[in-house]
Amino acid sequence: MKRRDFFLKAGIATAVLGSEGLTGCVGGPKLYGDKNFYINKGFTPIPKLKLSSDRIIKETVGLRPFRESGPRVEKAELGSKTIIHNYGHGGSGWSLSWGTGNQARNLVKTTPHKKVALLGCGTVGIATATLLQESGYEVTIYTKDVPPNVTSNLATGTWSPSSRVCAKDKVTPEIQANWEDACRFSFRRMQMSLGLNDIIDWGDEYRVLDKAPKQDGHYGSEVFHLGLAPDWVQLDKKDHPFKKDYVIRRSNMIFNIPSYLNFHLNNFMIRGGKVKIHPIESLEDIDALEEKVIVNCMGLGAKAIFNDEELYPISGQLACLVPQTEVNYKLATNGAYFITRKDGIYLGGTGKVNSWDTTPDRQSTEKWVSILSDLMKEMKG
Repeated sequence: MKRRDFFLKAGIATAVLGSEGLTGCVGGPKLYGDKNFYINKGFTPIPKLKLSSDRIIKETVGLRPFRESGPRVEKAELGSKTIIHNYGHGGSGWSLSWGTGNQARNLVKTTPHKKVALLGCGTVGIATATLLQESGYEVTIYTKDVPPNVTSNLATGTWSPSSRVCAKDKVTPEIQANWEDACRFSFRRMQMSLGLNDIIDWGDEYRVLDKAPKQDGHYGSEVFHLGLAPDWVQLDKKDHPFKKDYVIRRSNMIFNIPSYLNFHLNNFMIRGGKVKIHPIESLEDIDALEEKVIVNCMGLGAKAIFNDEELYPISGQLACLVPQTEVNYKLATNGAYFITRKDGIYLGGTGKVNSWDTTPDRQSTEKWVSILSDLMKEMKG
């Protein structure tokens, strides 16, 4: 057979096999490698989560520092020291960290001093220290521990600036204005971090429910809305693979917590910032510091030291699954949610008010695995 005839016949055979394969696809086996399969199904492919108890690699409980009147960002005098408070963000600490850090920086600028002691090494403390450093201040962080051994390391890590930020009945025009200022500053700052070591990503977020939820009215999230991130869009049944009547989707930011904290803390130290392992347990410890200006970013640690009776914890448990690279979205349903980060897939669903207990409850983890497993099994496609 001539070489030309061989290739002609081979080409015809390939075309015939391709045609038969496509015909056999109707009502038959699924061609998972064919993008047209997903297009014809009418919805974007959403990889299923692998769920089983043996895939859980760690369980943690973090304590959110909540104040019903919202974050405390204010100036106070303590003997010869000036105290700038910046704590009590509830579930919005990660999202508002740069914004309230900027507000605290503005208060520091009202003092004549250039050396600043900053208490706490969580996301709020690191952001505030960085901003002060950028304004020419000599900053030393005093902390009992550093990442990953801080409460900020136990957060879910998503853009949620109105999550448990204050009680609805405590919202005032002043609180709302301060929140808006912090929110806008934080959002702009975080867009500057996109592309830096994947410390912040944008991804899809879904809420999958039997019916539209009702606001419980306890927290003020429904009155705080700026439209910085894309709005929620309700999806038609043909546009999603879930067997639920109410499915909404939006794009949202996700913080890859370990790399984020490490990146910003390292940058702070590279630029000359200092970190001292030096627990602060009393006002006397603060008075003994050489700096005249103290920025308090201690979170719940501020309760006992500064006698803040309004501050209390809201505990949140997380269970971490083995990372699954093809899963790159966040999802919430009745009784459970999961969020995808570089270091794992985190399941959650609890929020215990005024609970100091940091012991994980395995029963909660098993419940989340069960709820999400059922949802995944029902997915179309």
